[in-house]
Amino acid sequence: MALRIKDIQSPVANEMAEFEKKFRQSMKSNVMLLDKIMAYIVKRKGKQMRPLFVFLSAATTGNVSEASYRGASLIELLHTATLVHDDVVDDSTYRRGFFSVNALWKNKIAVLVGDFLLSRGMLLSIDNEDFDLLKLVSEAIREMSEGELLQMEKAKKLDITEEVYYEVIRQKTASLIKACCAVGAASTGADPVTVQTMGEFGEKVGMAFQIKDDLFDYGTQEIGKPLGIDIREKKMTLPLIYALNQATSSEKSGIKRIIKKHSENTKKVNEVIDFVKEKQGLAYATDVMNTYHTDAIQMLKTFPDSPARLSLEQLVQFTIERTK
Repeated sequence: MALRIKDIQSPVANEMAEFEKKFRQSMKSNVMLLDKIMAYIVKRKGKQMRPLFVFLSAATTGNVSEASYRGASLIELLHTATLVHDDVVDDSTYRRGFFSVNALWKNKIAVLVGDFLLSRGMLLSIDNEDFDLLKLVSEAIREMSEGELLQMEKAKKLDITEEVYYEVIRQKTASLIKACCAVGAASTGADPVTVQTMGEFGEKVGMAFQIKDDLFDYGTQEIGKPLGIDIREKKMTLPLIYALNQATSSEKSGIKRIIKKHSENTKKVNEVIDFVKEKQGLAYATDVMNTYHTDAIQMLKTFPDSPARLSLEQLVQFTIERTK
């Protein structure tokens, strides 16, 4: 039977409900326009995976505390800020099926809203002297920005190696899940080794999560993002990188020419997808994803057995079995 987020949440269901209230409170402001935008952002939230990682990591390594709630809020505030800013950078009109903040209120307001969220997160930590939590999350935000810029730099030349790809996804995606798990452990007063182990566990989950996302681009599930989006955006992901490494020089230049010059042509994009499948790019990426998954579970098993640890295992499983 397919795993459901609701079941995975059960050991920390009360904490998640309490967090919802505290998080809404942390977004309140005295400016009517800002309050209206904050209410809109809260209303269109996703599965709340990040707070779930925080609370399950806290419950696996100790007891959920007030610092755990603040840590989860800090991550959500800073992450939401980066999403609002990303939509401005990408000129995106939608996010999760809703209009983006910049589409409804224009870029200038969206940038200021992102700044407000960043400052709320930082002040929440500073006012409560959660400096260790703030350091963990600030490092993740720095890495996310660096990863995004590294990917942009490499996209122009289409010369990204497998090693650089891993570095990009480690920074762009895995760094935030790493911060969630490390913050969860740190919020319980766990020792530095435990915090580090939980962080490394989160990083491996993040790597598996991103590779799964990249596989969706090739129609590996019935549901998921539309086919070939990454190819159209000239993003070099693991299935394509591996396929190119197996190709002859003429095949390689032909595929790169399509990506550079014909990425808007659906027929041509489908040629790239077929090429990747033929060269076993999907099978290779799936194997790498499964290795990260296995490593993450092994790290988790170093902690005592508990309902929270079991849920964390299931959450890792969910990330690689999800269909969207």
